[in-house]
Order: sequence, then structure tokens, then C-alpha cells
Amino acid sequence: MPDPSYVGRSLSPAEPYQVSREKIREFASAIGEDSRICHELDAARAAGHPDLVAPPTFAVTFTMPLIETFLRDPDFGWDYSRMVHGDQSITLHRPIRGGDELVTTIHVENLTTRAGSHMLTLRCEVADVVGEPVATTKALLVTQATS
Repeated sequence: MPDPSYVGRSLSPAEPYQVSREKIREFASAIGEDSRICHELDAARAAGHPDLVAPPTFAVTFTMPLIETFLRDPDFGWDYSRMVHGDQSITLHRPIRGGDELVTTIHVENLTTRAGSHMLTLRCEVADVVGEPVATTKALLVTQATS
């Protein structure tokens, strides 16, 4: 049984994640995003950006590993082996760009149990290293409640 005392907690901020141009290009290619601002520095700069622009879903590349680490913590008690992803949302406060150094803080928003399933909502606040908001992600995760 997941520990309900985690609800309302904010985990310690993660170490900064350095967004590289190559990671942006790789991610964009992997999802079929062919916008030139994701692949060509000159195109990104011509569009008014200081560097390559990551696709909106890029945030999952560095937030999901942090979420996985939290969920595998035995103190929390989540059954990762039976987990499915119920819902995901990403709100960009500004584009993620090459050269960004981003810090993620996970917030445990909600934990409920019904119909034989535990449902967990996690919110990730992503900011640059000076604290300016960059993105907010929310994930609804579901695992089977075992007896």
C-alpha cells in the first residue's frame, strides 16, 4: 500500500538537467517532429529563439526518470510492476531550448484507492536555475491494489 502521508509533500529539487541541442534533435526525430526550429539553429534564431526549441513533450525525457526513482522507493510502497499511465499533461510557461539548465521538483498531489486500484497524481514543476518557471507536468499513475 502506498504511504498516504506523502500526499502534499514536495520532494527535494533534482540536480539541474542540461538541455543539449543533440537531445532536442534526437527527441524531435524520434517523435516525427520535423519543424526546422527543432533541428536547425539558424531557423530557431530566425524565429526569435536563442537556440533550438524542444517539442512540447520533451519534458518527459528528464521528468519521467525522476518520477520512476520516486516510485521505486520502497518507503513510498508503490507497486511499479503493475503500474499503467492513466493521464499526462504538460503546460509550457516558455519553450524549452538548447542550453537550458532545468531543475525539477516533484509534488505528490493526490493518492486515492477505488475499484481495486491506487491512483496517484504527481506534479512536476520545472524551472530554470534562477527559478523562472518553464513547464508544469502532471501524471496520473495507476497500480493494482493488492490484498
